[in-house]
Amino acid sequence: MMPLQIKVVDKKYLYIKWDDNKENTIKLVNLRRNCPCAICASEREKQGDKYIPIYSDQQLKIKNIKMIGNYAIGIDWADEHNTGIYDFSILTK
Repeated sequence: MMPLQIKVVDKKYLYIKWDDNKENTIKLVNLRRNCPCAICASEREKQGDKYIPIYSDQQLKIKNIKMIGNYAIGIDWADEHNTGIYDFSILTK
């Protein structure tokens, strides 16, 4: 499954239209909260299940989205955080 269209909607959501005509809308705060990079994963593990981070508008603004091979996207957040690789299987849930 490959994305045909990816865009930010209302500064709060990531919209993805897939090549099988399915569509997903994901809250940016949920993408950031579940960032798969090693730093964020370590922070979530250290803080435990009850930890709920609060993000500024700058931390939830996307500067760029890039394709990573045929399996994922990379997101460059406005606060320069850019190491998370979001596998398509995560984005379709």
